[in-house]
Amino acid sequence: PVRVEVARTDPERARGLMHREKLDDDAGMLFLFSESEEHAFWMKNTLIPLDMLFIAEDGAVVGIVERATPQTTSLRTVGLPSRFVLEVNGGWCAARGVKKGDRVRFENVPRF
Repeated sequence: PVRVEVARTDPERARGLMHREKLDDDAGMLFLFSESEEHAFWMKNTLIPLDMLFIAEDGAVVGIVERATPQTTSLRTVGLPSRFVLEVNGGWCAARGVKKGDRVRFENVPRF
């Protein structure tokens, strides 16, 4: 399980996890989008490496960006449509064996 902060508005998604110096091992940020499309993220002003799980409407992980380098403006995407993106500490996926094709279950997360 991951305790998530939910980013559902444009300002919340734009701010994301910027300027944070740490993230608890069981914490993350869940980005909710109104449409499934190819989403891209950058790490400008993000101080910690992150894993990004791109998740389809049905909960399938369509791709993962692992250990995104902090403080860069290179766009990170998996080249496939997703409806949700979960950011967790860099290395989280490898440590737990999470991979493309796995399924995510949301509990107590209002979609919109």
